[in-house]
Amino acid sequence: MNEKNAVIEAFRKAGEPVNATKIAEMTGLDKKVVDKIFAQLKKDGTIVSPVRCKYTLA
Repeated sequence: MNEKNAVIEAFRKAGEPVNATKIAEMTGLDKKVVDKIFAQLKKDGTIVSPVRCKYTLA
């Protein structure tokens, strides 16, 4: 499983809006890597921010 898919799966498991730090903890990835993936996912509309600084799948 690549890093992007791991982040998306972590969002599914979380079941609530989460921040990059929480996703990094859940996946074991470095937070800088998660931040880059968040940027990609925000750009393509995969994730949205219902609350400040927290994201969930669109």
